[in-house]
Amino acid sequence: MLGRLLIAIAFVAFCQPSLAQCVGENALDALPAGARAALQARTDAVPFAQGNYWRATRGDAEITMIGTYHLGDPRHAATLKVITPAIIAAKTVLVEAGPEEEERLMDQLTRDPSAMMITTGPTLMEQLPPADWTRLAAAMAARQVPGFMAAKFQPWYISMLLSVPPCAMAALAAKDGLDFGVMEVADVAQVPVRGLEPFDTVLRLFGEMPKDQQIEMVQNALLMDEGAADMSITLADAYFAENSRAVWELLQDQALDLPGYTPERVAREFAMMDAALMGGRNVTWIPVLEAAAIEGPVFAAFGALHLSGKNGVLNLLAGAGWTLERLPL
Repeated sequence: MLGRLLIAIAFVAFCQPSLAQCVGENALDALPAGARAALQARTDAVPFAQGNYWRATRGDAEITMIGTYHLGDPRHAATLKVITPAIIAAKTVLVEAGPEEEERLMDQLTRDPSAMMITTGPTLMEQLPPADWTRLAAAMAARQVPGFMAAKFQPWYISMLLSVPPCAMAALAAKDGLDFGVMEVADVAQVPVRGLEPFDTVLRLFGEMPKDQQIEMVQNALLMDEGAADMSITLADAYFAENSRAVWELLQDQALDLPGYTPERVAREFAMMDAALMGGRNVTWIPVLEAAAIEGPVFAAFGALHLSGKNGVLNLLAGAGWTLERLPL
């Protein structure tokens, strides 16, 4: 969720709200039947591939988890109705970024904007080939980010902005994703909300990425920008079908269409992204979850893709002796 907060900060600071809604095609539904079946078979082979709502128990300790979708959607209301009793009953609510983490993030970016902005050296306009810069400026204008500002963003951050279609930018800034709904319920019930990780985790992970790799991320995102609205629809539909992992598999298939990408390169780069942005963070979350559970029942909310996979939160907990139970929504 920290990544989502970073994008929302920039949107609120530099852009004018748009009331447009995303209209597009579900890319999973559009696949031929055979390709869709093969993709779902790969998905199902991943540990804990499906399900958004889970309970883990070990002895008297209990952790209830909801995988979240960070953008607003009217379907969140039904989910919140189901999970509210567990939030209220918790001793602690853990999220990717709680109120304290948000405040510290804002403070750091105010004092040192270089984590998100290019403050010295060539701007993106100078780093990118002219044709790529022209495309990027147009893509940012569609997201109501002026070119002079886009040129000053760190390339990793621009690639994140490009992952959000123009039609979803207003929803991004609205802070009405499921994570925020969970925190609002906890606040009303006076249940403490804490972060699962330090506030600067995402900044550090992207900041350590080589600049040439960040530039390549921007160029690849530009190649896929035309289908951003379709992907937004696909991700939301897959999430509410409790099948978010299928989108991760779909993205790997789509990456094969990028210039210079082979199956080996796709596998290597997606494994690196998984290790850095999901699996690696998940490993550090387990002791936080377990320590909180010693104090009483825990409710945890974090991005749905963190649930599944060999190094997903659920598989890591199972390996640590916790019993997992999928709960109905």
